[in-house]
Amino acid sequence: MSNTLHRDVKVPMELRGALRTGISLLREKQVTSYTLAAELLLLHVLGRDRAWLYAHPEEAISSQELDKFLCLIDRRANGEPTQHLTGKQEFWSLEFEVTPDVLIPRPETEHVIEVALGRLALRELRAGRPQKTNGEGFLIADIGTGSGCLAIALAKELPGATIYATDISSAALAVARRNAERHKVADRIHFLESDLALTLSVNGAAESAFDLIVSNPPYIPRRDAHTLAREVRDHEPVIALYGGEEGYELYAGLIALARRYLKPGGIFVAELGHDSLPAVQPLLDTREWTAVGVSNDLAGIPRVIAAGRSPQK
Repeated sequence: MSNTLHRDVKVPMELRGALRTGISLLREKQVTSYTLAAELLLLHVLGRDRAWLYAHPEEAISSQELDKFLCLIDRRANGEPTQHLTGKQEFWSLEFEVTPDVLIPRPETEHVIEVALGRLALRELRAGRPQKTNGEGFLIADIGTGSGCLAIALAKELPGATIYATDISSAALAVARRNAERHKVADRIHFLESDLALTLSVNGAAESAFDLIVSNPPYIPRRDAHTLAREVRDHEPVIALYGGEEGYELYAGLIALARRYLKPGGIFVAELGHDSLPAVQPLLDTREWTAVGVSNDLAGIPRVIAAGRSPQK
């Protein structure tokens, strides 16, 4: 057995014993959520789900499986994210491929979807149309798509919509395309390699045409890099993490892009970084925007800002 953490593990071993060993090793290394991490890594090795694991705790694990499991435990204990080891993360009840080329989707980012869908429903209601819409005819943009989680979740919720998903990273876009194919929405999402300077009209999307623009931009201050967990600091893409020295520098360009491409009555929704609200909200407190609102996450932190494009441009 080649694992560096636990060379003296005896085999054969039952699954419950292997799981206990993994949990213990991660706990000793003070890995956060060590029980969940050990479970996910064992399930990944076995190719099983949690229900099967707990229904068959007495099943024997082979020496080959145990060695692979403990190798993954070793890598997790040394800082590699569980999601990079398993290659996947759940978001909006959908499974997404993740690699070191993309930001790992976080549960708090689901608030962007919730706010966007809520705003669209309210707009339809005020227009005298059915509140529940399939997005027929809607044009949507996701700026900085990463794994594609926002664009793909919106495509699943709004099967009549057409979506543009942009990212500055070609490697990230490759992951996003695979995720779109996995969830059978690739025919409705146009992936574009770009930064905020892109003129979307060259790809067939005209100015003042979009119904919704969403974004989870890089927003961590570079000055705070030393405070990040090593799983984040050492393993997630720098380009997707840092939004400048203060963290909020990209929002001005993002809001300018939204102002240019949203139709009157269109909706802008973006995730906020910690403590970025005081710098970002004034950018929307202008005559071009209306109904500016902020939503908190479950921890009470301002997480999402949204606004409507004023009817008169």
